[in-house]
Amino acid sequence: MCVAAVAWNAHPDWKLVAIGNRDEFHARPAAPLAQWEDRSEILAGRDLQSGGTWLGVSPAGQFVLVTNLRGHGAPDPMLTSRGELVTNLLSGERVPEALDRYNPFNLIHVDSGGANFLTNRPQTTRANLVHGVYGLSNGTLDEPWAKTMQLKAALLDWLVTSDSDMAALFTALASKNLGDFGLHPHGPSDISMEAEETPVFIRNPVYGTRCSTVVTIDAAGQGQIAERRFDPDGNVSGETRLNFSWPR
Repeated sequence: MCVAAVAWNAHPDWKLVAIGNRDEFHARPAAPLAQWEDRSEILAGRDLQSGGTWLGVSPAGQFVLVTNLRGHGAPDPMLTSRGELVTNLLSGERVPEALDRYNPFNLIHVDSGGANFLTNRPQTTRANLVHGVYGLSNGTLDEPWAKTMQLKAALLDWLVTSDSDMAALFTALASKNLGDFGLHPHGPSDISMEAEETPVFIRNPVYGTRCSTVVTIDAAGQGQIAERRFDPDGNVSGETRLNFSWPR
């Protein structure tokens, strides 16, 4: 169950701040955050099973984040990987008209035209996002699950302090406590071993938090993307930080 919070033009000092955890089977192979050799416009980690990514940026002015959508069953292996959609958008391609060929997803896409939310279940829905702070897990956009609200609150607190230090954001992403307020998910996870309600950081040797990512882009377009990776025991196994610039 991935979780993320995104601040889009929510503070005069920051164009975009995004924080999120990727939860996945530890056995699924992945490459760490890097500038891709075959598609140099992409700064992202990489799913080595399907070839796409879950979150990334492009110095050309693209940011994309995708999460699975709960309640529609296990992924259909005959459908196209959701990570391909993220990769294509980061490369500057348009959103395709036919989105039912992907497994159920939620997606936030930011480019020079603004910020947008996209989902393909129960039907294709596209919406422009106004300036603000948004939370996204595996339910609907801003569905007030406890972990989603907890992460949004932490991001808002960071924006208010505006000290540009990522440490507090990584601390928020490492929380193993269930939130004090918010709704429970309507149904069980499509991952059979996952609890109905989970903390922001899931420590589990089979399926848990694989990495935490922080993206910051200031008002002048100067950005940094940082990824902290974890082993099956929940210990830090590596960290990468890359700087980039967005067009103004």
